[in-house]
Amino acid sequence: MRRMMWVLMIAIGSLSATASAGHGAETSFDRVLPLASGGQFALENVNGSVQVDGWEREAVEIHAIKTGEHDTAELDQVKIDVQSEPGRVAVHTIYPSGDGVPVVVEYRIHVPYRVLLASVTTVNGSVHVSGVRGAGDLRTVNGDLRVVSSSGRFNGHTTNGDVHFELKQLPEGAPMEVGTVNGSVLLELPADIGASLHVQNLNGGFDSEFPISSKASVTSQMFRGMLGNGGSELYLSAMNGSIRLVIDRSTV
Repeated sequence: MRRMMWVLMIAIGSLSATASAGHGAETSFDRVLPLASGGQFALENVNGSVQVDGWEREAVEIHAIKTGEHDTAELDQVKIDVQSEPGRVAVHTIYPSGDGVPVVVEYRIHVPYRVLLASVTTVNGSVHVSGVRGAGDLRTVNGDLRVVSSSGRFNGHTTNGDVHFELKQLPEGAPMEVGTVNGSVLLELPADIGASLHVQNLNGGFDSEFPISSKASVTSQMFRGMLGNGGSELYLSAMNGSIRLVIDRSTV
């Protein structure tokens, strides 16, 4: 009886693998590493989106799903390299050189609430951040950038996509740069924001719920001004799309 059950399990497993192969191949990667609050996290991806969520633990949880068009041999060609040292965790997605491999890697990451997202990048995919207090540098080429329920100074750049940042607090600090080439920029900021604003908008409109003082044109597509009493530099750009500044109603 045991032998019959074992043979049956093998047969079922073989059928499942065949069905899976017919629809492409998939595998997951999971890792949990210590990272103290206030530490640095970096991630480099190529094909696939990245979701980063803050949580209460002093640890980084990495969950990735690799999906290929054909079989597991494709998946094996794409490596996920994780480097960890005190105060820093970095993840690199390594594709083979030469011809492209049709593999997509989707990341779901948990980091401590207080964290520096030193560099979170992808090429084909979106980057979403939620529930983080700190700062970050977010980049993609083909995809959207979105930061919600977060506080801090986040730089964000995409070529083909929208940028949508909802920031509960924007403390003083280094210049913050947010921009897209083909897409729109929307920033939701606290009502008492103070910043030195620089706007470049080639083909698209600009709208602000905040009063802008000391407004001065640099060129026909560029101007500068002050939000509130002024403060740290805030650079916004959209070549082919609109730019909007809206007030976070919860801070009114």
